[in-house]
Amino acid sequence: MLQRPQDDTRHPQHQSHTPQVIPSQERATRVTAATVPVLIYHPRHGERGDSDEVTTPRVDDNEITRCAWATGEWLVPYHDDEWGTPVHDDRRHYEFLVLEAAQAGLSWLTVLKRREGYRKAFAGFDPEAVARFSAKRIEAILADPGVIRNRQKIESAVGNARALLDVRDEFSTFDAYLWHFVDGRPVHNGWRSTDEIPATTPLSVAVSKDLKQRGFRFVGPTVCYSHLQAAGLVNDHLVSCFRWGPLSGGA
Repeated sequence: MLQRPQDDTRHPQHQSHTPQVIPSQERATRVTAATVPVLIYHPRHGERGDSDEVTTPRVDDNEITRCAWATGEWLVPYHDDEWGTPVHDDRRHYEFLVLEAAQAGLSWLTVLKRREGYRKAFAGFDPEAVARFSAKRIEAILADPGVIRNRQKIESAVGNARALLDVRDEFSTFDAYLWHFVDGRPVHNGWRSTDEIPATTPLSVAVSKDLKQRGFRFVGPTVCYSHLQAAGLVNDHLVSCFRWGPLSGGA
């Protein structure tokens, strides 16, 4: 289970990397950009808004239906262009691992806004370069305002780069290692509401256990499920979302 960062004082319910199942008082069947509350629960990174929770699909002014969490200038393009699209590049896998560890205890939006800062600090997310980072380089990152300056998270990112290279030695690529958990084919779920999406699954538990045995840190079952969703090993777009069909092939 993901360890709680020492400097995080929020209630544990609000730290989950994936959503807690909390019933809504009201659910909208049609929500426009002008009426969407900011930062509700979303299936990859559990966030809670100040008021109503919206778990049903959103329809924007252009009649495009998206998952409930996809709002705003940062989350909409992430949802439309990245989330759930199959990844087969080790550098992108490593990027997600770094950002997902950084997100622990925080909102995904907070991390997404710092993505370019992380890209600069972590050598363009090149695991081979990061694996060679010295203690002095780590201290420099800890002084960088462009990243979340948490020592455990920064050190885990460097350690995970080294662990990733060890996985490559065995499987040729980290991508091949990860995709073997799903026999090389994405799992297409058929959720109709965000609150149906689990925080963890037996698959994410198995991946988490194996990664930890290989020396990875900040890879609890919820973080691993987030990675499986983001990297397209699991398609958790709602069936009504415009991305579900193209990703699933109408499965």
